[in-house]
Amino acid sequence: MIIRGKIGGTEDVVDIILIDGSVGDILPAVLSRKVDLGNETVHAAAGFIDLQLNGYIGVDFNNTETTPSQILDATKALWKTGVTSYCPTIITGSGDHINGCIENIMLAADQHPEVDEAIAGLHIEGPFISPEDGPRGAHPREHVRPPDWDEFRSWQKKADGLIRIVTLSPEWPEAIDFIDRAVDSGVIVAIGHTAATPAQIDAAVKAGARLSTHLGNGSHAKIDRHPNYIWEQLASDDLWASFIVDGHHLPPSVVKCFMRAKTTDRSILVTDAIAAAGLPSGNYKLGDVAVEVTPERKVCLPGTPYLAGSVLEMHDAIANLVRFSDASLGDALRMASYNPAALLGRTDWTGSLESGKRSDIVLFNWDEKNYSIDIQVTIVKGKVVFNKLKVES
Repeated sequence: MIIRGKIGGTEDVVDIILIDGSVGDILPAVLSRKVDLGNETVHAAAGFIDLQLNGYIGVDFNNTETTPSQILDATKALWKTGVTSYCPTIITGSGDHINGCIENIMLAADQHPEVDEAIAGLHIEGPFISPEDGPRGAHPREHVRPPDWDEFRSWQKKADGLIRIVTLSPEWPEAIDFIDRAVDSGVIVAIGHTAATPAQIDAAVKAGARLSTHLGNGSHAKIDRHPNYIWEQLASDDLWASFIVDGHHLPPSVVKCFMRAKTTDRSILVTDAIAAAGLPSGNYKLGDVAVEVTPERKVCLPGTPYLAGSVLEMHDAIANLVRFSDASLGDALRMASYNPAALLGRTDWTGSLESGKRSDIVLFNWDEKNYSIDIQVTIVKGKVVFNKLKVES
């Protein structure tokens, strides 16, 4: 198969040759060459990777009743948004609840190759987070608890080693020992939903924490001007940071400032989407937590200003980042594909369009004037899984 498009957010038109599920050659486009998909106007990029996804189109990864076929449905629906890999994210709950959610995801991966190929690892967000209102966000207070390595190991056993990220708060006395053990086992430790002091943040980073989960959110409504846990994470050269760029979680001016501090080299776009993503406004659940999706597409705990995830889709996050900040389209694409792959240690075979890498590819139209991305084609391992673009001949 030969695909034509502008590569990596540039104006350079190339022909991408796919061979046996991988990228073969990438050549300057030749008008006389027959291509199977694409043209001189669409953009071609590596498939998007979402490290924080709680659900989609009504499918909740935090519901123990969710079936493997429903997880397959969500995976296929995500292709329409350009997401080819994702980390199903399980939030704070009882030990049995978390185990049940893990079991659902593992069953889906076992029964459906499409799910198995899409899952980049599991993300456990909580329950080892701050118990305080504000930093705790929408996580149920009754299930917040100190880091427990034995409990985490039981989840990892249930997941057959597939848990790749755990988000916690280093304010707990048990946190540093837990971080040491997690890092030694190859798990990425993220700081999030925290009320930690700058000293506790620093200790966590020295112990091996590598990511700030949705930085700027999961915090008190009011904090000390300085020092505080946001500045400390922004200033750390050893922490990646993920951002929810939906226009609700972070104002545009904050996105611009955060991006200038972290740079595109250490920034990652996530959606933190809940099951209501892709559905109309209304009342929904995130696990056992009631949430409201407003007409403005803002997700809140009913009757409060507290955010509870998002209904953001990755292609919109990319467009919003370009709108809100100094980032170019190429920068934003990097933050949705290469950077998450780099954090996960997967850039040897995914995250960018290069010869020899897996052919997870998105073709899209970019409306620079209106900051809008329209996904045209999604390809997973060389197979067209979503297509609304006419075949070129």
